[in-house]
Amino acid sequence: MPKSRYRFNPETLHYEKIELTLKERIVRALPRVFAVMIITSFIIFLLSDFIDTPQELQLKRENSQLRFHYEMLNKRMNEAEQALSDIQRRDENIYRIIFEAEPLADEYRNPGVGGINKYKNIDLDLIAETSKRLDALSRSMVSQSMSYDDIIELAQMKKKFFRSVPAISPVSDRNFKRFASGFGYRIHPIYKTRKMHTGIDLSAPRGTKVYATGDGKVVKSGKSSGGYGKVIIIDHGFGYKSLYAHMHTVDVKRNHKVKRGEFIGTIGNTGRSIAPHLHYEVRYNDKPVDPVNYYFNDLTPEEYEQMLIISSRPNQSFD
Repeated sequence: MPKSRYRFNPETLHYEKIELTLKERIVRALPRVFAVMIITSFIIFLLSDFIDTPQELQLKRENSQLRFHYEMLNKRMNEAEQALSDIQRRDENIYRIIFEAEPLADEYRNPGVGGINKYKNIDLDLIAETSKRLDALSRSMVSQSMSYDDIIELAQMKKKFFRSVPAISPVSDRNFKRFASGFGYRIHPIYKTRKMHTGIDLSAPRGTKVYATGDGKVVKSGKSSGGYGKVIIIDHGFGYKSLYAHMHTVDVKRNHKVKRGEFIGTIGNTGRSIAPHLHYEVRYNDKPVDPVNYYFNDLTPEEYEQMLIISSRPNQSFD
């Protein structure tokens, strides 16, 4: 307990006890309170660097768990990026080459991930870096998905292309016995002069069946104004057309869609022709090309070589 204080009263010649007011007591106690507070704060400050509070311990445990999950997430992203890189490599070096497509531009293959300030409000480097990688991975996957959509469309077009190109013989002729005249300059049977023969002649009895050599649409069917007599012209798309002339019967009408190998008519001797035969042409971009180059669906390599020899003979054409 604090000691009592006294003062001498000269009038009474006695020591009188000094009684302090409440205000005086508070004023006297303040320095001690402040000193205790300062000392206590200093001690807490020193100890805070060495002793964690329960809240700090809980936060540290949560941070440790978050870091572990982020590391696992980054590991999975590494695997996903590796898989995407392999898919992109196949896309660029295999699929697009097969379908004769242009390489995907870099700006589509590696798209940007937004403005430079997109991550300015993210304080943790780990979260910011993970967010950047996720955005980049997401955009790359979208661009790769679009690339595969293009490849699917190219594959469908390629499938249609292979079905459409004239690729078989228009008549059944496994031993080339009906191959009468080939493509190129030949002696004209009527004028007896060398003229360009824009197709091949396949001789056969009147009524022999003729087949479409590729998928397409009939754009002409019936009598022609020239020397072809009854004629069928099929537009196969992709720049290809096939022509069948001197027909005896025409069994398809204009705008009729045909499939490869479908019966379209019979061989005849109509128009400017000296004997029953089929004059067959293949045209690419409206220019005649050698039909024997489009027999690849029907022949073995040995048969094809034999047919080239037969077609190159400088004999007389039938029309």
